[in-house]
Amino acid sequence: MSSNSYRGVFTIPSTPFLENGEIDVASFQRMIDFCIECGSHGLVYPVNASEFTALSDAERFKMSEVLVKQNAGRLPAIIGAAGVTQEVAALFAKHARDIGADGVIAMPPYVNHISESLTFEYYQTISDAARMPVFIQNNMPPIGSNLSAECLLKLCREIEYVEYIKEETLPSTVKLTAVIQGDDGSCKGVFGGAGGRYLIEEYRRGSAGQMPASHVTDVVVALWDALEAGDEERSTYIYKEMAPLFLFEHQLPGCYKEVLYRRGIIDCPLKRNGEMPLDEIASKYLDEILARLEPLMTWKK
Repeated sequence: MSSNSYRGVFTIPSTPFLENGEIDVASFQRMIDFCIECGSHGLVYPVNASEFTALSDAERFKMSEVLVKQNAGRLPAIIGAAGVTQEVAALFAKHARDIGADGVIAMPPYVNHISESLTFEYYQTISDAARMPVFIQNNMPPIGSNLSAECLLKLCREIEYVEYIKEETLPSTVKLTAVIQGDDGSCKGVFGGAGGRYLIEEYRRGSAGQMPASHVTDVVVALWDALEAGDEERSTYIYKEMAPLFLFEHQLPGCYKEVLYRRGIIDCPLKRNGEMPLDEIASKYLDEILARLEPLMTWKK
């Protein structure tokens, strides 16, 4: 891995909506500042945790521009360029370059899956359009394609700007090791996902960082900092404190925005494709989880 590569917690802002389904730009801008104030090392948007499939192409272009402008060069800004075809993905990749982003990230086409040879063409097209670092997002089906370690390494080795991987297929830890062991230096870093659920083991295997949803960015950064400091006792403590939230999210993945709402960052927790099934018991338990995490939260209202 390169010594000057991207590293750390590259957090993923959500897309906040108003009650009428329109995007809440003001809440989004506050969220960008929140992520930066929480100590994030980079921003990634729009991807799965941003509900990017619920956005129109015009909204993806617009909100990517908002992110880059609000960030104002403070952190590396990695823009989601996944498309249903390589031609569509190229439009997003070129737009990211035009607005001054620092890189792009893309899954293979997420509607109709394609062959390995077409996957190569897809990332070649993105690389040619972006002409800056490209992250491969390797995610589980049905939205992802579960690319092999050999395929991932080939893409990094043979396509000029394909330099990073976000590995989320299960077991992501084993795939991460296979990539790192097979790397010839073409891959500058492998990032984990799943909100940091596997971060301790990923770190021991040589992970370059983590790309979590943004709702507890400050807590994930605290975990990362403890790992970087070699403080095993503190990293284990933080992980144990996060465990209830990991399990809660596994059942209710839409809770990212509910947490952002409860922390006072966004004005409305709603999604476009239905409300999160949060009853009274779950709501009270989430409050208890957040109260226990509060001592680790560096950002306050």
